[in-house]
Amino acid sequence: MKCPFCEHTETEVVETRDSEDLASTRRRRSCVKCEKRFTTYERVDRVPLIVIKKDGRKEHFDRDKVKKGLLKSSEKTTVGIEEIDKIVDEVERELRGLDTTEVDSKKIGQMIATKLKKTDKIAYIRFASVFRRFVDVEDFEKELQKLL
Repeated sequence: MKCPFCEHTETEVVETRDSEDLASTRRRRSCVKCEKRFTTYERVDRVPLIVIKKDGRKEHFDRDKVKKGLLKSSEKTTVGIEEIDKIVDEVERELRGLDTTEVDSKKIGQMIATKLKKTDKIAYIRFASVFRRFVDVEDFEKELQKLL
């Protein structure tokens, strides 16, 4: 494993934990050279999930893209990185549990929105405003009324 700080190739595993659902292993590592610590995740490599975009294009499911969207929606809220990671894990697990490996982006967005709605209303509204492409204030207001 290469250190992300100094790129030295010798690291030591300090701590190992399995996720609750046993789908991944989290490892805390320490660089032998610079002694900085970092975290890695180990997951089983599976059949790729394909996302069907609104315009019909297809692309591979990207956990990092989902996580970035959640991070952006959750800025300056009470939602922590652990909760975001949990949401991403749950969404991916649910997608892999489907009978198909091709999923509409709209379905993924709905799954994320449902989980965010339970976690933090502000993060949900931010995510929904991008995902549902609110055109004007009335669309935004209607979504707020649903929350109230």
